Amino acid sequence: MRRRTDLGPTSPLPVALALAMMAAAAWAAWLGWDQHRDVQPDGSQTGPYEAWQVIGLCLTLLVPVCWAAYRGRAAGVVVGVTAGLTGAAAYDWSDDASGLFVIGVGMVMVGSLVVTAGVCALIAALRPKAPTARSGG
Repeated sequence: MRRRTDLGPTSPLPVALALAMMAAAAWAAWLGWDQHRDVQPDGSQTGPYEAWQVIGLCLTLLVPVCWAAYRGRAAGVVVGVTAGLTGAAAYDWSDDASGLFVIGVGMVMVGSLVVTAGVCALIAALRPKAPTARSGG
């Protein structure tokens, strides 16, 4: 009897690994290079990221997320993107002396989990259903 492996064509692991690497690379490309905060004239600080950088990151990941979700790989999408963005945020922010970066990393994790699951659910709802053979007649 042949033993079936869990890494077949329907396994979410290859999709999750590919999307995790893609998400971490997108984080580095869009957010990794901007590490300074802007000081406003009133002394308040903003940054280090601008809104256009975060929007660019989201739009960059939207294409592979939609593609994989359309192909029925929702579990790999949700796990991969969440792991990639969470790992990238943890690495990028780990030099924070206050220790509050953990809260930010947790927010990235929950946010990416919720958004990717929502996008996958939307794609699944919009995806045309495969025709089924009718019985009877």
